[in-house]
Amino acid sequence: MMRSLFSGVAGLKTHQTRMDVVGNNIANVNTVGFKSSSVNFADTFYQTVSSATGADATTGAAGTNAKQIGLGSSVASITTNITDQGGTSTTNRALDVAINGDSFLIVKSAGATYFTKSGAMNVDANGTLYCTTNGATVQGWVANKDGDIIKDRVQDLDVMSAENMYYEPTATSNITLKGNIDKMDSQLTVTKKDDAANDAAITDQGYPMTFSFFDNIGQLYSVKMYVYAQKTDDAAAGGADDTKLTNYSVALADVYDENGDSIFVEKGVGDDGLTSYKATGVKISFGGCEFTVADDAVDEKTGAFKLSSDGAPTLSFVTETGEFKSVTEKEGDKKIPETSKDSGNCIMFCITDAGNRDNTFSDYNTTTDKGGVKIDFSALTQYSQSGVSSTSYTKGDKDGYGTGNQAGEMSGISIDSKGYVLGTYSNGSKKVLAQIAVTTFANPSGLEAVGDSMFAASRNSGEFNGVGSDIGTTGGSFTVGALEMSNVDLAAEFTTMITTQRGFQANSRIITTSDSMLEELVNLKR
Repeated sequence: MMRSLFSGVAGLKTHQTRMDVVGNNIANVNTVGFKSSSVNFADTFYQTVSSATGADATTGAAGTNAKQIGLGSSVASITTNITDQGGTSTTNRALDVAINGDSFLIVKSAGATYFTKSGAMNVDANGTLYCTTNGATVQGWVANKDGDIIKDRVQDLDVMSAENMYYEPTATSNITLKGNIDKMDSQLTVTKKDDAANDAAITDQGYPMTFSFFDNIGQLYSVKMYVYAQKTDDAAAGGADDTKLTNYSVALADVYDENGDSIFVEKGVGDDGLTSYKATGVKISFGGCEFTVADDAVDEKTGAFKLSSDGAPTLSFVTETGEFKSVTEKEGDKKIPETSKDSGNCIMFCITDAGNRDNTFSDYNTTTDKGGVKIDFSALTQYSQSGVSSTSYTKGDKDGYGTGNQAGEMSGISIDSKGYVLGTYSNGSKKVLAQIAVTTFANPSGLEAVGDSMFAASRNSGEFNGVGSDIGTTGGSFTVGALEMSNVDLAAEFTTMITTQRGFQANSRIITTSDSMLEELVNLKR
């Protein structure tokens, strides 16, 4: 009879443990990244009254089973339902992420490494990314100065370090001209000055085209040029296929700084105290031709001038179809080599002599085909449009490379679906600052909960290798602007709570009934 008392006590203890787990689950029904737990029971010790016997052929006795009395139940396991995905709650915060898949964020707190499903992140006073639910720093890999991620051992993500707060300026290396030049446009017909040499460029007449670019320190410059028709024989052959071509000259007219002042002249004060102008001595190589302004070509009082050059590059279209044919540079030191893929499609713009100005322009190297500003004409056409030409330009080549940029200050950070931390800058640029690392475990249920929505690795979960993984390699992704909520199922928890309560009541009845039986036994003496 005493055995039933002990069985009842064991049942009360196990059901109390189960109720404790259910209560913890329900308490964390709205905890970000919480993983519910479940309790499994097992029967416990047995007292063997008699052992099993086998059949005896000699005596004809049959075999008997063992007689055993159980001594109650015990808690066999408390299992964390860690692989069950919680619901996704939208927050629209750029630094909140929900993990899709079995991966865990890697965080570090008080020098120890932990793992969490809580993707609520922010940046602390030191510019380090941390998890707001536990104050632990998020781990990952930091990008180098070129924006490449070096996947070495994980470290704190100092995304708002001093070097990340500013975006360095980059010189524009490519310009793409677009649009249509109608050969009937009256602006394309110019009048040759009688005193000009036959091969000299006309730098003050024609159809105007402009583009702007950034120099090495992020200053913006604007370039003005003129396109005008060359007087050629319409029957002239343009190549081996005897295609008729319409040819134009492209001449540089001026280059302006951010203040709208020409780089070819400078303003000063003369001996008489009046404003005066003089040439700066700047020389520009444009399509292999050198454009400059002589000292005596500047009006000292007004600053008016006209660039001079010994020639201009030639732009050609196929007369029969209006399609672009080529742009041909003159022979010069800064000409694009014929071996370049851009030869025939582009011309070079670069400075050859800075004169008395500081040279902040990118210099062109013909050996490497790098530097300067490469102007692509191949997107231009010559279709009929009622005698009106219409052109525009974009910074960068046709693939968008070489746009250049001004210096910028950081205006915000965000995270994308691959875990890249991106810095947004006032110049409109974005830069990869870091990447958040994740990890997986062979037995995630073996992780030990340590509170604050964090787990620690155990001997039964598998070890963390210290490097982590890209979330894409684990078959998962991040949902940005959302959080993974608790995976507690309230319906299941309340059902478990009911059965636990009834189990507890039944075990308590075992104790009270056993007590009544003992009372009857004691009363036999009366």
